[in-house]
Parts: sequence; C-alpha cells; structure tokens
Amino acid sequence: MKPPPFVYHGPATLGEALDVLAEAGPGGKVLAGGQSLIPLLNMRLAAPAHIVDVNRVPGLEGIEAGPPGVRVGALARHAAVERSPGAAAAQPLLRQALRLVAHPVIRNRGTVVGSLVHADPAAEMPAVLALLGGSVRLASRGGEREVPAAEFFTGPMESALRPGELALSAFFPALPPRSGTAFHEVARRHGDYAVAGVAAAVTLDEDLRVAAARVACVSVGPVPVVLDVTAACGPRPAASIKWEAVAEAVRDRIDPEGDIHATADYRRHLAGVLAARALRDAASAARGEES
Repeated sequence: MKPPPFVYHGPATLGEALDVLAEAGPGGKVLAGGQSLIPLLNMRLAAPAHIVDVNRVPGLEGIEAGPPGVRVGALARHAAVERSPGAAAAQPLLRQALRLVAHPVIRNRGTVVGSLVHADPAAEMPAVLALLGGSVRLASRGGEREVPAAEFFTGPMESALRPGELALSAFFPALPPRSGTAFHEVARRHGDYAVAGVAAAVTLDEDLRVAAARVACVSVGPVPVVLDVTAACGPRPAASIKWEAVAEAVRDRIDPEGDIHATADYRRHLAGVLAARALRDAASAARGEES
C-alpha cells in the first residue's frame, strides 16, 4: 500500500521546524524514526497534510545521564539508549525495557521519544516513563513546557502534544539508593506487542524492608496503569515477602479488556503473574542480588 499525498518538509534548524509545525497546525506530523508513523501512513490510518522530518535538526539526538536521571533527546534511537552505559547506570529500567522493544532493526531506527508521543498502551516506553514519574519537554513557536507523565498520556494513541508542538526530549528520573527495577512481559511472538507486561520499581529502607513498591502495567488499559503496592508488602523484610500475594493487589485493581489475542480474565491473570516476577526481581536488585 502507498501513503496518501502529503507535503514533505525537511527543516535544518529547530526554529524552522517549529515554524512549519505552527503553520501546519493539526495537519502536521513529525517524522523522527518513523517506525510507527510510516505503517500508519501506508495503511491509510493516518493522512496528515504535512510531514515534518526533523532528522536534519541538530541537537536532538543527545543522551544525558547523571545522578538526577536520564534525559533522552527526540532523535535518540532505542538502540543508542539501550547501549548507553551512562543511561543504564543512572536508570537500569531503560535498558531492561528497551531489550523488549520489537526487533533490533526497529530499535536501530525507532526513537524513545517517538514511542512516548505515539502513546500506545501496549508499548514499553510509556510504562517506563509513567512508573518513574518522568516528563516530556515540548516546544512550540510560543515557548517550551514540561509535561509530567501522569498528564502526558491522555488515551490510547493520544498524548498531551498539541498541534504545532514538537517533543524535544523525555526525562527519566533516577531512583533513591537501595532501589531496584525489572520489566517482564509476554507476547505471542518475540518482538510483538505484549499481551501483558509489568514494570516494577522497589525501594528498601535501611532494614531492607519495602519503603516503596510500584508497578506499571502494559496492555491492561487505555494508558499505562501505575499502581502503588507498598501497603500490600507489609512491614516484613523484602526477602520474606510472598510476592504472589502482593500481586493479588494488582489483579484486583486493573480492568483489562479482551480482544483477539487474549480474554480479559487471562490478561488479568497474566498481569498478576508478571507483577510477582517483576516485583521479586526488583527487590532482589535493590538488595544487590542478581535475579
């Protein structure tokens, strides 16, 4: 299939890109990695009047890692972030999740920020941003704004990005000391979108009891579903917690829908199983152990 007709723009500076997007309004779409946009165009599921290719715009490919966390530029490819030692050290969940994204050829071209803007509730990166309480920096001809993850994902394939805006970067905060993370998912075939997936983050206190435990569930709602399960862990040391029992709190608080891939009941059951695994592995990492 072929895409519908559109006007192609290849701006060479950020200012030019923002000017074109402002003039295009709702009819403009940004092309960065194109791993989601191009299939939508070819299947005629999207028909923008203007495509704004930002690959020539300098300064958007950066990966900045430090004690506060990791800031990923709009043109940073999945593979580049996955292979970044600094990003993995500052926020291990990024590498854990990116290894599950599609296939290497997709990760070589697709972008982290593009995945966030696409806002697919079955995708890994929106869940990571939501779990960590990160944010996305947006720019328009009128200025910039930083949108927290809790406000950024507004529905399936819908984000807070307004017409005329460009997503410049995303920030993934680091976690406190004695924290660990993990990401588990199940897909029908390797590289497919997950039938269900769970990202987990666990922080322990000085006595190695759970100070905080959160999960973000993939493919169980219109947006990433973030749940705080700290209370379900109780005052026990993390090593003695029955994570399967904690996972019941996840099953009780999600409301997945069935589709051709899985029934709602199976998806709820699977989310619980994956939550137990992810929480156990995150707690082990927080204790400095290998899962």
